[in-house]
Amino acid sequence: MLRVGLTGGIGAGKSVVAGRLGALGAAVVDHDVQARAVVAAGSDGLGAVVAAFGGGVLTEDGDLDRTALGEVVFADPAARATLNGIVHPRVFDAARRAEADAVAHGHRVVVHDIPLLVETGQAGHFDELVVVDAPPELRVQRLVEGRGMRTGQAWARLAAQADDEDRLAAATVVLDGSGSVAGLEAQVDALWARWAAPRDDAPGPVEGTTA
Repeated sequence: MLRVGLTGGIGAGKSVVAGRLGALGAAVVDHDVQARAVVAAGSDGLGAVVAAFGGGVLTEDGDLDRTALGEVVFADPAARATLNGIVHPRVFDAARRAEADAVAHGHRVVVHDIPLLVETGQAGHFDELVVVDAPPELRVQRLVEGRGMRTGQAWARLAAQADDEDRLAAATVVLDGSGSVAGLEAQVDALWARWAAPRDDAPGPVEGTTA
């Protein structure tokens, strides 16, 4: 089995890469999905979040109000660290179970899609670490135009993640997310072909990537 870590700055194109890898046959463990599940209504994770941040982070229906929580944690590194301490251990456990299930069902490549992979100290946990990279200004433009964020809010989201240099330093493969979706998917296809090739020798870089 090949264990792959996938990350990238918000708005860089990581979701495109994850979707393409899934279409090609990889099992994709989306840690964002796991993170939502571990703080679902009635979960012990949500109880821990409320205990730390108060009832103001809940909706009227008792679900987590992500907008309200985001306004707290993205402006306060200490609050963000508290939230990470609640959520991340639960996500790690859920992801391990998802990986074991994927392997049991015959998947040879398991991709862990992790927005905060470098920030949470997981860079050395994978056979390959794929980073999707794009200029910060382009990512902010995508967040404003595609997700309806305010410009200041978009820059704050970028600032809450690892520096681009830290991600790139940890990467074994870098994909260029600054172009078209088709161009990014072509890079993924080339990477998948490399992974599928006989592994007699250590794999070298492929076009559109650096290793």
